[in-house]
Amino acid sequence: MSFELMRAQANLFETLPVFAAAVLIVYVTGRENVLTHYGALAYFVARVLYVLPLYAAGVPFVRSLVWLVSIVGIVQVLVHII
Repeated sequence: MSFELMRAQANLFETLPVFAAAVLIVYVTGRENVLTHYGALAYFVARVLYVLPLYAAGVPFVRSLVWLVSIVGIVQVLVHII
């Protein structure tokens, strides 16, 4: 595995536990709705796009935008916990 992909994987492992816990809490407390669904979907799709094609290819600007979409998605899920 290349160094770039190892860095991307490490970055994913930093946010994945927060995402998983947020989705679990939203589901268990019954606070899931359309916004949490799309937030989780945005996080998942953005992270897949971020790690595989964009980070591996070294596309800097688009990669940052996709990362931002993943953060917006996780925040969208976290907001419904409060």
